[in-house]
Amino acid sequence: MMFNVRLAVAADVEALFDIRTSVTQNHLSREQMAQMGIDAESLAAAVSAAPCAWLAEVDGQPVAFSMIDLDDACLFAVFVRPAFEGQGLGTAVLQPAEAALFARHARIWLSTDGREPVRANGFYRRHGWVPVAALDDGDVRYEKARPGG
Repeated sequence: MMFNVRLAVAADVEALFDIRTSVTQNHLSREQMAQMGIDAESLAAAVSAAPCAWLAEVDGQPVAFSMIDLDDACLFAVFVRPAFEGQGLGTAVLQPAEAALFARHARIWLSTDGREPVRANGFYRRHGWVPVAALDDGDVRYEKARPGG
């Protein structure tokens, strides 16, 4: 399968929402995201302000994305449309996100649902992320050190 990974731009906001709301694990609706302050306007502002999101496309169709908070050293999103899982797209969007974070930080972090068998836990562990803390809300905090650092 051929795919392309590129930096997301403001025009991609609807595609990011479509991918995010398509997942079954850790699903959030647009309404739930809006309650968290994540709406089209805030997402467009974020991707316009700094390189912070990467989008994978198969035949021009957006199918996966990652997103970071560069200032906070946080990876806060890696999502793949269910029909495209298991094809390397999560890894493909994870790599530029990690590279951008490591360009500014020696240690980066993320939090995700700590319950097993949530696939995200295995995914992050396979990519060198280490669980460092169980959080009060049932999530787990992972960290990763810059390679060679």
